[in-house]
Amino acid sequence: MVESRTRLLILDDDRDVACAAQMLLRRRHGAVSTLDDPARLEALLADGVPDVVLLDLNFTPGRVDGAEGLAVLDRLRTLARPPAVIALTAYADVPLAVEALKRGAVDFITKPWDNARLAAAVDAALARRAAANVPGASALMGDSAPMREVKAMIAGVAPTEANVMVLGENGVGKELVARALHQASRRAAGTFLAVDMGALPEATCESELFGHRKGAFTDAKSDRAGRFQAARGGTLFLDEIGNMPLPAQARLLTALERREVTPIGADRPEPVDVRIVSATNLTEDRLFDPAVFRADLLFRLNTIVIRVPPLRARRDDIPALLHHYLSLYEGQYQRPVRELAPAALDRLCAWDWPGNVRALRHACERAVILGGGADYRYEDFGLAPAAPPAPVQVEKAQDFRLGALERDTIAAALDKARGNISLAARMLGVSRAALYRKLGKHGI
Repeated sequence: MVESRTRLLILDDDRDVACAAQMLLRRRHGAVSTLDDPARLEALLADGVPDVVLLDLNFTPGRVDGAEGLAVLDRLRTLARPPAVIALTAYADVPLAVEALKRGAVDFITKPWDNARLAAAVDAALARRAAANVPGASALMGDSAPMREVKAMIAGVAPTEANVMVLGENGVGKELVARALHQASRRAAGTFLAVDMGALPEATCESELFGHRKGAFTDAKSDRAGRFQAARGGTLFLDEIGNMPLPAQARLLTALERREVTPIGADRPEPVDVRIVSATNLTEDRLFDPAVFRADLLFRLNTIVIRVPPLRARRDDIPALLHHYLSLYEGQYQRPVRELAPAALDRLCAWDWPGNVRALRHACERAVILGGGADYRYEDFGLAPAAPPAPVQVEKAQDFRLGALERDTIAAALDKARGNISLAARMLGVSRAALYRKLGKHGI
């Protein structure tokens, strides 16, 4: 995949706050702009739409209703390719947080923030924006027998209140399944809030999920709503649930059993009304390992299990997916319409696609950008040869090329993490979004 430079915008009237966020995020993402007046937003958008906007909800001193920020959020959502918006507020008001999420914000952060939490929120927002801005990404694509079974399960389960666990490899579309369940449920008018459990710092996991009260710990300078409260009346999607530490699993189990949460520092519990959909790329034998996941929590979460098949198990869907994404990127990059050579189609359908639909989409983008022939050829997609020649055996020979070393290091980390992207990213010291880009770059 050809990488493009990430652009972030911090829209906050407090210049000190904006500067602090800019310094933190610039080390990870490079191009980070700040703006202290929403009236100047249109001029900035004329030069290009940011990938992520960190949006303060109040700009006029003394106002706490969030109306100004919500108006900006509404404007951003009208753009052809809207940015992912993370709401910023110094007032942890649950109805305001819920309203921002309903209007399209992907997350909310209470000031002052935890640096690790803010960085993780931006990484997750970048990953979700990449998927959300692909036309057709909001719907599950494919008409093969395995995908028809998945869609039938969604149709049957969605109207119920049963907790659902979605299983599948990275890139198969587990979040799309979760969104489809929400959209077909009685909670469709409520919030769909996705939480990447692998990106939550262990030290703040309980606060992130259940909230806290002012003064509950050193950095708790104001009340903060947790994800359970913010998703009230809607669906809470716990992605990468297999990465959750065992102590946090125990607290989650208690919340699910009692249907209530107790914010850190609070005297009494609060009732919660959410439907839980969870997802993991762990194999089922790993899930049933008590050293990895609590059996009692698993039985709470997996009332219904939906197994999303890998792309290699539904090869009948590959031609339609290829034509869809090639057409999409031809329009996006204003490139001429080209046919897919029959020989290339045969080889692409035979490819195992270890990164599944996400990898196929990245390969199509690469082919549209770099392919120069009259037709798309197999080589345009940046995949390994079908039958690579055996390496020359040279005693004590070593490949010191940086690209090869990076690829081998990533492959080793993925193997050690058993394919868990979040864990591999932490081992490598990069964000999940950065790791996904490198996977596409090396064709892993």
